[in-house]
Amino acid sequence: ALSGLGAEVLVESRAGEAAGFLDTEYETRGAKIAATAPDVVAASQVILLVRINFSPAFDSRHTLVGFCDPLGDPQISQELAHQGVRLFSMELVPRTTRAQSMDALSSMASIAGYKSVLLAANALPRLFPMMTTAAGTITPARVFVIGAGVAGLQAIATARRLGAVVSGYDVREAVREQIESLGAKFVPITLGARAEGQGGYAAALDEDTIRKQREQMAAVFKDQDVVITTAAVPGKKAPLLITREMVYAMAPGSVIVDLAAERGGNCELTRPGETVIDHGVQILGPVNLPSELPYHASQMYARNLLELLKLMLIKGEFKPDTEDSILTECLVAQGGAVVHPRIQQVLKEVHA
Repeated sequence: ALSGLGAEVLVESRAGEAAGFLDTEYETRGAKIAATAPDVVAASQVILLVRINFSPAFDSRHTLVGFCDPLGDPQISQELAHQGVRLFSMELVPRTTRAQSMDALSSMASIAGYKSVLLAANALPRLFPMMTTAAGTITPARVFVIGAGVAGLQAIATARRLGAVVSGYDVREAVREQIESLGAKFVPITLGARAEGQGGYAAALDEDTIRKQREQMAAVFKDQDVVITTAAVPGKKAPLLITREMVYAMAPGSVIVDLAAERGGNCELTRPGETVIDHGVQILGPVNLPSELPYHASQMYARNLLELLKLMLIKGEFKPDTEDSILTECLVAQGGAVVHPRIQQVLKEVHA
């Protein structure tokens, strides 16, 4: 597709091998293969990555497009800006109708939500669906999903497909209809605070509101076999929603899958990248779940990148439209400086 837009494409040798894409397939579609990543950097103007980290190999010739956690780790953006790099962050693609096909956060969240249920089903010492057998009837597993963003809704849909009895909760009352449309029960919890944040994300709640949330949620926990938690606020530490006492109220053999593990976790007992067993409850803290399904994660991310690049490639020439609202929203750095207002503010707070 990029070749069709007039671009010359260079791919690092064996870059797609672990995901099931061989060098010969890239060559068949018009790409050239470079021996190493430094060779790609040296020969390229626009560099597409999954995760962008600081590298002395980047300079003012380069435009980087990928995930760079500009709100959580703005120092990387600042260091790259000092090198003269033009930097576009996939995390900052706006959640608008026109930008939907470029929304890589949603793409990866849908994969994480799906995989989280498979992890839970594998860890749970009981079946998900109801079964009527000669040995009697087996009751279905009860699954509670906290957070009804893209990951949470995908988790609800997947758990329902596996036959579980599913309930869901989100601080945004507006998503109640979406939860119920998937066949899950919405759990009403009264907060008394506005929870709708910028861009359709949940807003950060104060400690008193989170305490009320925990107290009401604790009553739901003791009846659940699986809890999947997805609550996160961009650029912030994940809110602590599940206390040690709430975990201990669950039956032995129960499972918690904490999709916010990379941001510190929604559960007090979560350890990123590990499985913790406490009082017979398994707490899974998976990180980078899309990498465990790399074939389709790669396909989806590639499509997101392609659609964004269509706004920058004009008849084979790289000419980003500086007036396009999508590009201005996700442009972090250019001309030797961080230019995105939100990232500038975060950097001020870091250096204050």
